[in-house]
Amino acid sequence: MRYLFFLIVFSLTSFLGYAQENVEYDVFEIPLHENKNAVSEEIHNNDPAFGLLINNISNSVLKAFIPRNNTPKAAVIICPGGGYHVLLFEREGTKVAEAFNKHNIAAFVLKYRLPGNTNSMAPLQDAQRAIQIIRKNSEKWGVNPDKIGIMGFSAGGHLAASLGVHYDSVLVENKEKTNLRPDFMVLVNPVISFTDSIGHLGSRENLLGKSSDENLVRFFSNELYVTENTPKTILLHTDDDQVVPVENSFYFYSELHRHKVPSELHVYSRGDHGFIQIPEFEEWFDRCIRWMKIEKIYN
Repeated sequence: MRYLFFLIVFSLTSFLGYAQENVEYDVFEIPLHENKNAVSEEIHNNDPAFGLLINNISNSVLKAFIPRNNTPKAAVIICPGGGYHVLLFEREGTKVAEAFNKHNIAAFVLKYRLPGNTNSMAPLQDAQRAIQIIRKNSEKWGVNPDKIGIMGFSAGGHLAASLGVHYDSVLVENKEKTNLRPDFMVLVNPVISFTDSIGHLGSRENLLGKSSDENLVRFFSNELYVTENTPKTILLHTDDDQVVPVENSFYFYSELHRHKVPSELHVYSRGDHGFIQIPEFEEWFDRCIRWMKIEKIYN
């Protein structure tokens, strides 16, 4: 549990406090699956600096933040981190969604199932279901169906990258053959690999169990599955990350580059895991917006 303590205590303080402008947007929740036997989740919100933490999740939900206008807009599915044990739902979820709304970008925070209450494929299944629902309702929500991406932090970055490379491993009922491929990815200090050399072993153990199946370890080592069809990607990491080695982003970027996938990699010299004090939220988030403009995702 030491890695989780580090993750919560030291990485939660960097961007809860940035100012929010008055923005008109609708907020609502969308259940992803019927689950009549859901275990009661645990919500922790005892310290304003920590924000809202959720664990013991067995009933997945999309929390939508959609600007109130009729302009076709890009959308981002946001996967909070937490080592596949807990979700940093406010700091790496709802606060980020509100920031996207200020740029007229729809955002959907994914409260995905955590493997302690289900199977190892459940988070990826939830991510596939999320993009399926958004594409099916894109016209109603004013979303451009060709500009739907996924964003993830730490273990949430692993989930986002897993969708980006395994969108064709269909885990949800898809009679209408909805496209499950995200159009772009934003990965922030992401877990990419489950290999012994660079992988985050805590996330691997929480997702796959202590006796990890070698086939699943390989399946979830996402750097091994990059192709020319992998979505365009921006990666942000710190060189002094003591939790998730920066090599995770290096290896993924190297494969994206090798396959000629448009991508950017930003490595900050300091900030540790989760950008503890630096870089400031506005610094790295504005780089994401700039990249989205360059790639014509956001106008």
